[in-house]
Amino acid sequence: MRIKICRKEAKESRYWLRLIDISGNGEYEEERKALIQEATELMNIFGSILRKSE
Repeated sequence: MRIKICRKEAKESRYWLRLIDISGNGEYEEERKALIQEATELMNIFGSILRKSE
């Protein structure tokens, strides 16, 4: 059950990161993209754990 919560939190974090508007600042935009990528990777990891544990 905790893995489902972790996956949900990663998905929500990715959602909020996508909503952030950082127009005009390339440094922050790169950081935001990196964080979105990390959240996506975490979602994939947690999803894989869920599929293998069932």
